[in-house]
Amino acid sequence: MSLEEVKQGLRAFAAGAAGASPLYEHLAERAAEDGEVAGLLAPGDDPALLLAAAHRLIQADPIHPLSRYYPSLGGFDGVDGGTWPTFREFLLARADRTRELISTREIEVNEVGRATGLYPAVAMAAKQAGGEVALLEVGCGAGLLLGLDRFGFRYQCDGGEQIVAGPAKAPVGLHCALDLGSGATLPKMPKKVAVSAKLGLDRAPVDVSDEEKLAWLEACVWADQLDRIRRLRTAAAAQRKDPPELVVGDAVDDLAAVAARVPREVPLVVLTCRLLGHIEEERRADFVSALAKLAADRPLWWVGDEPYEAALSHVLPGHDELAFWAGAGSCTLGLVHWRDGVADAVALAHTSRYGQRMTWLAP
Repeated sequence: MSLEEVKQGLRAFAAGAAGASPLYEHLAERAAEDGEVAGLLAPGDDPALLLAAAHRLIQADPIHPLSRYYPSLGGFDGVDGGTWPTFREFLLARADRTRELISTREIEVNEVGRATGLYPAVAMAAKQAGGEVALLEVGCGAGLLLGLDRFGFRYQCDGGEQIVAGPAKAPVGLHCALDLGSGATLPKMPKKVAVSAKLGLDRAPVDVSDEEKLAWLEACVWADQLDRIRRLRTAAAAQRKDPPELVVGDAVDDLAAVAARVPREVPLVVLTCRLLGHIEEERRADFVSALAKLAADRPLWWVGDEPYEAALSHVLPGHDELAFWAGAGSCTLGLVHWRDGVADAVALAHTSRYGQRMTWLAP
């Protein structure tokens, strides 16, 4: 990959940030036209690493004038003529540290807001299971979504109706606009989902009690999206009081061993959230096969918030219209349960990138 291809990646990142992050759209656009700044990325690097590294470095030097442009650090100056020169000077003065961060870190997206889609799906699985369930999140990162049974949810529906779910005094409160697809009806949202055990599986799980690792998680959030940062901080603080068990391992090869930590008679809900789109196509099929094998020996449900073509298509083929939504950053929320070796799968909803909006599809 040439420098020009790196620049093209930055331009694509800027296009994706348009309308969502004025700061990151501006910085990525300008970086794409600057060989020195773009050159801080090595061929094949995720362009988002440049912005995350800069965010982490300004966290560590909050008195620098650049912080005025970072709402995450209390800055309130909008993008202006000084934003890019200040950013460029700051980053190039720390070029070695920037390259070190880019080469040794990965983007970690632990978006707590995505629990708004997972919660009604887990509640449906628990109802089908007849009560208490255990949760296993594959590709869990820091495992923050495993706290969904303790989050508070408020769904704003068309026509002004609201659905409220979760504990009354929840440490994390989430809001989601909920509309209905053709023929759909509003989902039933219980006040409580009983969870007996929580496990996470990841090749590099993140311990939020480690302040440096937590700082990097925050650095991966776009600096002018304060609601996302607040949710991350609040969920991390809540998790430190009652941490789930996070296991190092492969999503396919180690799935059965981790699931075995939960007694076989306990209904198990396996969660994946925007994981399968990041693994090889053949491994996606292997993952679904591993789930089906597990389901032959125990009560198991799979809740997946994934691109349709990466996940639900393996058990609910022939619905290419669901793939259309992925172009807008949306995913398809699916619920799968195996009965006598046959997958019973349903597309429940289209979910937005950060969980702030959902279109419910199920009747």
